[in-house]
Amino acid sequence: MVTYVLGGCLILAMGFLGVAAQASPSDQQAVARLDTAFQAAVKANDAEAMGRIMHKDMILVLGNGQINTREEQLEEARNKEFVYEHQEEDVGTQTVRVWGDTAVVTARLWVKGVYRGVTYDRRLWFSDTYVRTPEGWRYFVGQASLRLPDEKAAI
Repeated sequence: MVTYVLGGCLILAMGFLGVAAQASPSDQQAVARLDTAFQAAVKANDAEAMGRIMHKDMILVLGNGQINTREEQLEEARNKEFVYEHQEEDVGTQTVRVWGDTAVVTARLWVKGVYRGVTYDRRLWFSDTYVRTPEGWRYFVGQASLRLPDEKAAI
């Protein structure tokens, strides 16, 4: 009997975990819209909008291993260190995965512009991790790949 009850409890507990972890389409849509809004805020150097979306402990890990804090990113935006011509996800590449109170957005990003007088034009992949807080979804950790090979060179 103990084994049956224990087994029944385990099955019941696993069932609850499965329900809690299922992604709701509304969560996926909310995070997708939030990440797209974040990319637009970065392009516009809108530090205020970026700050509303970012978690207070947010970090960004770049492909070269450099780690930028939330405050460093906001300061770059305030100082307009990047001037963007493009800062958009390539259409059709965004995927949002939600597991409970955590969501991960992946997409290929096209960035083109000028950084401290040096022009750049490249594509990269990123993963943006969002967490659900009492205030709503917040951008918690970002990771960007190294520059992808040019499409012409890849053929």
